[in-house]
Amino acid sequence: MVSVLVVNDQSLQRLALRMLLTAEPGLTVVGEAADGDEAIRASAALRPDVVLMDSRPSGAGGIETIRRLARPPRPARRTPGVTGVTGLADLADLADLAEEEAFTPRVLVLTAADREADAWAALRAGADGFLLNDADPAELTAAIRVVAAGDAVITPGLTRALIDAVREQHTVRPLPRPSGLGALTERERDVLVAVASGWSNAEIAQWLSIAPTTVKTHVSNVLGKIGARARVQAVSFAYESGLLRPAA
Repeated sequence: MVSVLVVNDQSLQRLALRMLLTAEPGLTVVGEAADGDEAIRASAALRPDVVLMDSRPSGAGGIETIRRLARPPRPARRTPGVTGVTGLADLADLADLAEEEAFTPRVLVLTAADREADAWAALRAGADGFLLNDADPAELTAAIRVVAAGDAVITPGLTRALIDAVREQHTVRPLPRPSGLGALTERERDVLVAVASGWSNAEIAQWLSIAPTTVKTHVSNVLGKIGARARVQAVSFAYESGLLRPAA
């Protein structure tokens, strides 16, 4: 069962989303929030698998809300026992602490077609997926399941717009921190270039004469090495690191 927290400042829209998702097998709405501050508190308390939110919630800024949801501060460490781990209770305490530190919800954002800049900033903040807010119910429920499974969802039209925005807005400059390029193999660099160019896994497989499943493995490895949560975030990395140059 995939648990969802709905974040929207319109009560009627929250109700509509709750009714839609509750009626869908395998999905459950564990809570609602009207603004970013409520969303952060509710996420910490309810621990949903997916936070479904409007691109600009009131309260805490939308981008800051996404950043705090996707990268919550680690809780203060508790010292088990008196002098160390002394029994099952202490081991359970350590297990609870590890779970707290590891928990981050997946964030799926509904956005308007004319807000590519918002989508771009949100991806950099840690969002895992974007759908246009006029998506049909089947698209929305499918996207929630995909994001909950750990994959990214970006509508094709928005992906193209984001790639164009990166090419227009970013200049080539070294990253202020180690870029991670040195950790990539030559084949992984090829895959990253293709991903940043907007190619699908099938197109990359055909270009490199490898199986689509192998491409998927390469993409996963690339995302892990560069510290990206979503495929489209790799686009930003490719340009910021200088691997690709913006179009003239």
